[in-house]
Amino acid sequence: MAGTGPGAHRVTLITRDGCHLCSDAERQLAALSDELGFELETLDVDADRARANEYSERVPVILIDGAEHGYWRLEEARFRAALQR
Repeated sequence: MAGTGPGAHRVTLITRDGCHLCSDAERQLAALSDELGFELETLDVDADRARANEYSERVPVILIDGAEHGYWRLEEARFRAALQR
C-alpha cells in the first residue's frame, strides 16, 4: 500500500474548484503516487480561512510532509528528488 513503507512521504495538494492548474497537478501526482509510494491528500484552499490566507494566491500548492515544496506547476524531476531525501 502506498505511503506505508520506510521513507514513505505524505504529499498534500492544496487546490481550488475550477482551477485548471490544480486539475493538472492532481492528475500528475495521482499518476506518480503508486510508482513512488506516497499517499496523496487534497485540500480545498477555500474551505479553511487560515489556509486561504496562506496559499490562496499560489494554488495549486504541493506540500511534502507538511512543508511547502512548490506551487503553480509540478516540476517532476525536482519532486522526485525531494522524495528521495
